[in-house]
Amino acid sequence: MFKRIAKTQRGFTLIELMIVLSIIGILAAIAAPNYQWGIVRARESVLREDLYTLRSTIDQYYADQGKYPETLQELVENKNKYLREIPKDPFTKSRETWVTAAPPATDSGEPATGVYDVHSGSTLMGSNGVAYNEW
Repeated sequence: MFKRIAKTQRGFTLIELMIVLSIIGILAAIAAPNYQWGIVRARESVLREDLYTLRSTIDQYYADQGKYPETLQELVENKNKYLREIPKDPFTKSRETWVTAAPPATDSGEPATGVYDVHSGSTLMGSNGVAYNEW
């Protein structure tokens, strides 16, 4: 009536499966924060590169034109095509949130116009303790 299982057809016990699942859970719990931290570091690297590119392009525009661009979009629309497109801020995920700064006033005291510097629009704090909008 009942069949006997041969000695060669052994499977895993419930205890063995529970131990393996526990070990996998512990390893996943250790890896998840490292993964999240890696994503933040990657976004910070992209932000540094984007800021460097934008600032270098603004300087190049000033050297070529003798004035600062009125907007970041002018770097794209200019006939020299200084940029293909404005990069997305990696933390706000938008091209519209870049914060621009005007150049310092001239020696004659007149306020200067244009885009002199650019910062992220994010108010989050960076891993170095400085807010992203101050980089």
